[in-house]
Amino acid sequence: MFNVGLIGGTFDRFHIGHHHLISKSLEFCNELEIWINSDYLAQKKDPRVLPWDDRRDNILDFLDEELVSRVSFGKLEDEYGPALDHLEAQVIFCTEDNKETCERINKLRIENKLAPLEVVILKLQKAWDDVPISSSRIRDGEIDSEGRSWLPSSVGVNDLFLTKAVESNLKDPFGILIEGPEDNPEVAMRLVLNEINGYHGPLIAVGDVTVKTLQDIGHCPDIALIDERTKREFWSGTLDIDENKYDNVINCKNKAGLLSVDLFESCKTAISNWSESKQSTIIRVDGEEDLAPLLLHPLAPLGAVILYGQPGKGVVVRYTGIDSKSRCRELLSYMIGK
Repeated sequence: MFNVGLIGGTFDRFHIGHHHLISKSLEFCNELEIWINSDYLAQKKDPRVLPWDDRRDNILDFLDEELVSRVSFGKLEDEYGPALDHLEAQVIFCTEDNKETCERINKLRIENKLAPLEVVILKLQKAWDDVPISSSRIRDGEIDSEGRSWLPSSVGVNDLFLTKAVESNLKDPFGILIEGPEDNPEVAMRLVLNEINGYHGPLIAVGDVTVKTLQDIGHCPDIALIDERTKREFWSGTLDIDENKYDNVINCKNKAGLLSVDLFESCKTAISNWSESKQSTIIRVDGEEDLAPLLLHPLAPLGAVILYGQPGKGVVVRYTGIDSKSRCRELLSYMIGK
């Protein structure tokens, strides 16, 4: 049993991999110093990383009173922190992916005439797809903090049909309603753009009027879904939507009241286009695209923004976060696959 141990990292979006790392480390030492990357270091890597205080508090929420008494926290301002000249520490904990950092630390300690730290390598925890769980995968919207998929297993395998339970949950706007006159949708849309200033993308627009209004004010979305209808009636304004403003055009079929495999694959491809190379995509739906947000939130990275029109009222804004992903996963599980 070591007396003092060190562990460092960003510890964003606390997940079961972090849980395993900390609990196992405490089995090897009496006192554990947890050094968390500063906001400057962490947010330089990804602006979606939570503030330092939140990341520390998320760790404390996991620890019981006995473990809290054995843990202290520090703020990492560089790659190595206090590990280079720490006189009391005897061991440093890591996973296989940052083993080299620990080896560099020991090399520098030896050069400084200090004893090297014992390096204990702990096993990475795997997600549902057998790929290691990581904070970046959670921020990218791939998995939740327990390594589970945001999509029920039926999605992408069968067409999913709307049920009364799901329909009743969709009656109220799923997001913030920004009101504006129906005969001048640009009014609400300009307010929307002020509301979402600083979002981390992609910007996703569902509905012909929403997509065209964004185009008209010079702010085309990263992903657009249209079906040539508004209020379930043919809308001639769709003809003025310029597909040339998009890097990719996808055509798919999706009947009213369901989520087809075709629509799912189209949304998945559009999200991948943006995530991998920041390419924009417009999806032309033969049928209806109204239910597409139920797929888009689970697929999208944290920080995405989804917009859709509320006839006669304005534009609904919804950020993709843990709450929206959880709600959509639950609703999708209530739909019937055929």
